[in-house]
This record gives sequence, C-alpha cells and structure tokens, in this order.
Amino acid sequence: MITNAFRVDPWTVHEPRVDLDALPQTESLFALANGHVGMRGNLDEGEPHAMPGTYLNSFFESRPLPHAEGGFGFPDEGQTLVNVPNGKLIRVLVDDEPLDVRYGELHAHHRTLDMRAGTLTRHVDWTSPNGQRVTVTSTRLVSFSQRAVAAISYEVGVPEDAGSEALLVVQSELFANEQMPVIEGDPRVAAALQDVLVPEHHSNSSHGARMTHQTRRSELRVGAAMEHQVFGPDDAQVTSSCSNNVGRTTVITRLKPGQTLRVVKYMAYGWSSQRSQPAIVDQVEAALDASVYTGWDGLLAAQREYLDAFWEKADLEIDGDPRLQQALRFCLFQVLQAGARAEHRAIGAKGLTGQGYDGHSFWDGETFVLPVFMYTQPRAAADALRWRHSTLDIAYAHAAHLGLDGAAFAWRTINGEECSGYWPAGTAAFHVNADIADAVMRYVAATDDREFERTVGVDLLVATARLWRSLGHHDSDSAFRIDGVTGPDEYSAVADNNVYTNLMAQKNLRGAADVAVRWPREAERLHVSPEEVASWRAAATAMVIPFDEALGVHQQSEGFTRHAVWDFEHTPEDHYPLLLNYPYFDLYRKQVVKQPDLVLAMVQCPDAFTPQQKYDNFVYYERITVRDSSLSPGTLAVMAAETGHMDLAYDYLCESAQMDLADLEHNVRDGVHLAALGSAWTSIVMGLGGMRTHDGRLTFAPRLPAALSGLRFRIQWRGRSVHVAIEGSRATYSLEKGDELDLAHHGEEFTVSTDEPVTLDVPPPPAVGEVEQPPGRAPLFRRHS
Repeated sequence: MITNAFRVDPWTVHEPRVDLDALPQTESLFALANGHVGMRGNLDEGEPHAMPGTYLNSFFESRPLPHAEGGFGFPDEGQTLVNVPNGKLIRVLVDDEPLDVRYGELHAHHRTLDMRAGTLTRHVDWTSPNGQRVTVTSTRLVSFSQRAVAAISYEVGVPEDAGSEALLVVQSELFANEQMPVIEGDPRVAAALQDVLVPEHHSNSSHGARMTHQTRRSELRVGAAMEHQVFGPDDAQVTSSCSNNVGRTTVITRLKPGQTLRVVKYMAYGWSSQRSQPAIVDQVEAALDASVYTGWDGLLAAQREYLDAFWEKADLEIDGDPRLQQALRFCLFQVLQAGARAEHRAIGAKGLTGQGYDGHSFWDGETFVLPVFMYTQPRAAADALRWRHSTLDIAYAHAAHLGLDGAAFAWRTINGEECSGYWPAGTAAFHVNADIADAVMRYVAATDDREFERTVGVDLLVATARLWRSLGHHDSDSAFRIDGVTGPDEYSAVADNNVYTNLMAQKNLRGAADVAVRWPREAERLHVSPEEVASWRAAATAMVIPFDEALGVHQQSEGFTRHAVWDFEHTPEDHYPLLLNYPYFDLYRKQVVKQPDLVLAMVQCPDAFTPQQKYDNFVYYERITVRDSSLSPGTLAVMAAETGHMDLAYDYLCESAQMDLADLEHNVRDGVHLAALGSAWTSIVMGLGGMRTHDGRLTFAPRLPAALSGLRFRIQWRGRSVHVAIEGSRATYSLEKGDELDLAHHGEEFTVSTDEPVTLDVPPPPAVGEVEQPPGRAPLFRRHS
C-alpha cells in the first residue's frame, strides 16, 4: 500500500517526498482532467516517468483484434485511447545541467493535489551536479470552465544565499508521438501503440506552437497548441520553433541570487472525426486565445468557483476517520474529473488518468459512476446517457448481426463498436443493456426531466426491451427464460437465468412499457404496437428467478448452488486474482464469485427480495466471493449495512474509498478505478445513509458504524437539495431549497420543508451473527491498518 506516503489532509493529497518507485502510481493519482482533456501526473521535465499520458476523451486508434480461433460475430477491430501531443513538458537547464531528480542533490521535493482549487502544485529545491542551487514551483490545472484548456505556472528561482548567478534555459515543449513503454503480462493492461499520429500541419508564433495530426487507422484528427507569457528579467530571450512532432518555446536568462523567472504556459486541445485540418486549427487557436485572454489568475479563480459549487452539492462529511474523509473527497474529485465536461462522450473505466483497459467504457459507468452525477451533477449524467443514445445505430446493427431484435450495446467500447475479444465475458454479458435502461429510469426519477425521457429515454428503453424479448423465450410452462448469458460475476459465464440479468431485464421491460404508454407519439414513431407492449409486460411478469428451496437462498444463476464449491483452503494467497492463475473452465463450473452478482441484484432491485432473503443471500454469497474486482467492496458495503453488519459495512467502505490511494489492486499505475471510486459514494449514501428510491420517492434508513460519530451529505432531487445529517442515534433532514418533500425514515413517513428541519431517532441495528469470507479474503483495508 502507498497510503502512508501521503499526508492525511481533508482537502489535499500531499506527497512529502519523491519516490521514484511509486511514480507509476502517483502519475495516476495526481492526474488532472475535466472529462474532455486528461493529463497524467508526470513530472514537469518528463523524466523519469513510468507512462507519459495526455488524453482527449474518445480520441482513439483502431487496431486489429486477432482471435486464436475465430467465430461468427467476433469483433475484428479494437480501439485504444491515444496519447496525444504532450504539452506538460517544461525542462530547465541550470548552467547546462538539466534538472533531473536522479542527479545532483535534491533538498526538497513535494507535490500537492488540491481538491478545492483543482490544481497540482510541485515544489523542488535542487542543487545541480556543478553546485548551483535553484528552486522550482509549478502549478498545473486542467480547466473545468474552459474545457479545451490546460495551463501551467512555472517559476524558477535562485535562492538569496546562492553563491553565484545562474544561466537558465527553460524549454517548454509540445511533443507528439512520445516513445511509450512496453506493457506486458496482465491482459487488463492497455495495448501500447507507437507512432500512431501522422503529422499534417505545424506552425509557430513568437511565444508558442501549433500542430495537427491524424491517426493512421481510425482517421481522427487532433489539434494541439501552446502559448506562453514570460515574467522575469527584461533581457530574457524568447524564441519558438515547431516541426512535425515537436513544438518548442525557449526562454534564456541569467538570474542573480534572489531573482525569479516565471513562465505561464497555456495549452489548448481539440479533435474531430469530421472537421477539416484548417477547422481544427481554428478551433484550437480560438480556445488558446480565450485562455490567454482569461489569464492565469482568471483560470484559477474560475476553477475554484466551479469546485466550490460542486462541493456545496456533493461533499461527504464524516466524523471519526480523517483518512477516510480524505479518501472520500479524492473519490468524488476523480469522478468529477472523469465526467464533468465529457459532454456527450463516454466515461471510461479509468477516466482520463491512464490507458488501462485501453480507455474503454463498460457497464460499470452506468451502474457505479452515473449515480454520483445523478444526485450531484445531473447534467453530466444526462450527457453520458446521450452518448449511449448517439451509439444506438451501432447497437441496432450489432444486435442484427447477432440475429437479435432491438439494440445490443457494446460490452466494452470507446465509440460504440464492440471491442471485447472474449465473448463469454463480453458479448454474452447482455446485462449492459439493462444497466443502460436502468440508468435512464433512475435519472428521470431523480430529476423529473420528462423532455429527456421523451427525446432520449423512450428510444433507449424501447430498443433494449426489444432485445430482451428477442433474447429470452417462454418455455413450456409459460415462464420467461433468458438462457446462455453472463452476469456481473465474470467467474460464471454463459449461464441460464442469471438473477441479476433477469431482474434488470424485468425492470427494463416494464419501464419500456410504461414510457410507450406515457409517450404514445414517440412509441408510434418507433412502431410500438399495443400487442408489443403487452408482450413486454407478460415477459416481465413470467420472468424466471431461480431459488434454491433446500438452501433457502437465490441461485446466482440456474443450478449455481449445485456446483462444487471452490477449494479456498488450498488456494495460495499469491494466486489471486484467480483469473490470472487458473483456467476459466475451472472457474466457470465452481461456486466462486469474482465480484458481487446476486448481491448487486439485491442492491439494484431491492423490492424483489424480502429482508430475510437479503440476509440469507448475503451470508451465503459472502462465503464464496473473493473480490478479484475493484467493483466488489462498494456493493458489499451497501448490503452489509442493510442487513445490520455495520462494522463489515465500514470495512468495505474503507476498502472501496482507499482502492487507489492505497493501491489495493496493485495496478493503479494503469489509471484509477473509477467505478470503485464512484461506489465509495454509494457506500456512504446508500449504505450508511440507507437511501433508496421507491416509485419516485426518496427513503432513508441511516445507521453509523461504531468507528464514525457523524455523517453529512446532500442529495439533489427534482430541483430540491436535501441535506441529511446523522449524529449518533439521531438523523436530521433539512430541505435547503425547493418545495416541501415527502420522505421516509426507517419506514416512518414525514414531510420536510425549507422552514424547519426534521430530527428522528435512528433505531439500533438488528442483532446479527458473524459473516465469513473465503480464507484470506477478509476486507483489505481497515481503519487500524
């Protein structure tokens, strides 16, 4: 774990010293992004580095996707997020010696990610090999207010007590087609692509450079530009040049002891699959001009203003665990960075912090990330769903290729095309379609945005309902079966009647029927007949939900509880994750769960289970869930809290929140685990806060674990702001804006208004027994660790 490398502060992540061995992790943790532009937390001078990275949302290169043995319907092309021209580079030479933390004497080096300011600040105190001492302070931001813009303030000084003046050369660069390290081993890691950007245009001004490139196969066009302001000695010399792949602005000056040189660097990025090269140049130039016009101080002020507004709605405040408080804010900040300005584009599993999973989006975006936005930044959630809607034609074509009706959305993708080369855990995981439909329904419930439902929601719900009606069938007993699919648990593939899939499909079918009735004109446009609506309702009513009467628990899928139980006792600790050490065929035929599946069904479809069934199911599946996926702890935290296991809920909450700061999966080098970070919010709001929605109504059942003495959060609900404060055995609900609202607290109905808060007693949790995990798979991160 690397958590102890950071100072615990509620609003910052502070690294007190440079650790070269931890660079792969800190480059991800200190990444800055806004949903459109992303920059890994590389050192300013670019070296040493683990993985250089500057990304634009959905800017990718196509690549062949070979199969050891081909099959009909297999995708033949993959997509990989591309490292675009790197504008972070600022190198400084001190009397001809390049500043490099591996040489000379490093007196101090610390970095701070400020989650209120939205900046990464670095301070270096260094003496070169020839004895000249300098200090460097840089502050980097990726703007939330101007989505195409990033900027760096870079200041070099010679200390007052330095023995002599220094000749400084500052080289600020825009560098395309950087040499990328080769990544081997773990199949989850992105494929490395080299020299994918074909130069088209380059030019320079007196203080900057511009360039455009096009990818070789996907034929996407990207523009990048930089401009500089220089503050220092009057005789400082500034020159600029640009070639196909390198733009460079050089500042040369002499600094006497006590003097400083400050360079402010503005960067702008843009890309398109359709715009011409001159249009891209103009687009980027305009964004660059706007950033210079705003100025560094203006960008800083706008960044703080944006984040102040975000934290006012989204902050999670806890009492009793400072480390957890810091981690929760880090989680929220990273989720915001991934989607705030994505604007009709995908939200990748790593956001824009690394090339893990090739930059692809999965079902977990709708399931774990979008809920955070729905209740804090609803517009961002709507934009992400509009991106799915924009890929609807591709999804229709994919379904037709598979011989199905309706739309089959990609399991993993950047632009909507299926990129999963392993169909049992990709194409067969049809539940992604119900996850999208569920996100639509939850968004509409949270916002009452009926125009969105009419223009976007009807299309998505009808298209996915048609898929389920085509994919499933009524058997000889008139039960509706969905056979041969893969649920969320990727250790159980191509199974019959997966409970999660069937329950989510049931919601999807009913939701589609409801909107078809509510919006008859849109239904007519889609040729939805009354008979089709009736068939959706009939399939939903007859849906098969496997239950093992002998054990008294639901079967994850039909026959699952009859499989042999995995031999946990003789599985070495270093053989996790199992998928890297055992053949899939063995995993598929055993009772072993990679990530919550049946338990997730209870979280997403709570009304489909009785309280006793939830308890029994949770205890049963906890014994066989190994959490080989970062998606696991957030879901388990919610159900642990609902079933009264408050200390276990707290353990899983800590695990989810600390997933990346503690590098619990040992692969944060590839980018943050965005869904895990999003589910930390879920662990708090749905777990400890007990928030649920029932028929368009908010309900709460809050309880705190012994480790926490207080919890406060806000929910944005249909134009209202609901504040929930839990202190010990009391919960207070207040309405900060909007009309009065009917709520429920542990089943007790009440009405809250802006006039007066409502305070109610929190009942103690029920007496529960101990819950066992597989040997060696207890929660990874506890407060005392």
